[in-house]
Amino acid sequence: MSGPAHLHESVLAHARTDFALLRETMTIDEALAVIRERGIGERIIYFYVADATARLIGVLPTRRLLTAPGATPLSELMIRRVVAIPQSATLLEACELFVLYKFFAIPVIDEQRRVTGIIDIGVFAEEALDLAEPEKVNDMFETLGFKITQMQGASPLKAFRLRFPWLLATIGSGTLGALLAGIFEATLERAIIIAFFLALVLALAESVSIQSMTLTLQALRAEKLTWPWFQRSARRELLDALMLGAGCGGLVFAIVWLWRGTLAGAAVIGASVFGSVGIACFAGLLVPSLLHAWKLDPKIAAGPITLAVTDVLTLALYFSLATWLL
Repeated sequence: MSGPAHLHESVLAHARTDFALLRETMTIDEALAVIRERGIGERIIYFYVADATARLIGVLPTRRLLTAPGATPLSELMIRRVVAIPQSATLLEACELFVLYKFFAIPVIDEQRRVTGIIDIGVFAEEALDLAEPEKVNDMFETLGFKITQMQGASPLKAFRLRFPWLLATIGSGTLGALLAGIFEATLERAIIIAFFLALVLALAESVSIQSMTLTLQALRAEKLTWPWFQRSARRELLDALMLGAGCGGLVFAIVWLWRGTLAGAAVIGASVFGSVGIACFAGLLVPSLLHAWKLDPKIAAGPITLAVTDVLTLALYFSLATWLL
């Protein structure tokens, strides 16, 4: 598969037509004769049974076909509850059925429930596992700042040149964070509880920013970056941020209040979590979108830059709220 857009293709375009459709009035011997005459494809796992009008009414597993007595009617052996997919469906919808039912093949039917093809797991197993998974592995490393293909067989000096530039973003954000801590040193000395939960606030913000960035990168693969798309994505991120921020902020607020018994400190930390989640969602959307608009590789640069932006803004919010309220 070439990417997410591939999953929106018609399932009929990928369905096999090398199958023998059996009749419910046939016996096992008659069914085997028809199969020998018409031939079968390389991967036959199930045989499908139709009525006199060619409508799908049952499925016959290969094991039953091969082990039952030759005079047994198919109507006695077939499974009448058949899961089928309409020919108007997409590969993505077919994939969801495979995940849901764990079948190896699913018949494709038209409006009259006549079988027009068979889609089997090989469509996904061969292409998705052979091609999509390496892409996912490569994408994972690209979000960290380099391509895995570039690192294979690279000398130590080349590896240093590839990895070090993107670590500068982390060094830069860490330095700015230290400067901010120095500016708010009096606040930290006055309210030590702020220091206790600093790592938690940063970790939550970074986790949410990576989630949002990953979703944005996936969307930019399949869709064109336009202002209407960005507006829709921003509204979605806003709703996500409100729910995630309220959930995480409320939980952390309760933890701090129950543990330390300070309402003001719990309010500052809970509000900081709420705000930092919003910052993280927006950074995860904005940074890859801007890099894409500027014709840069968003997969390579988005990870380090998104985390750096999230960390600096989160610390600024955290220390500012603490200074104001404590």
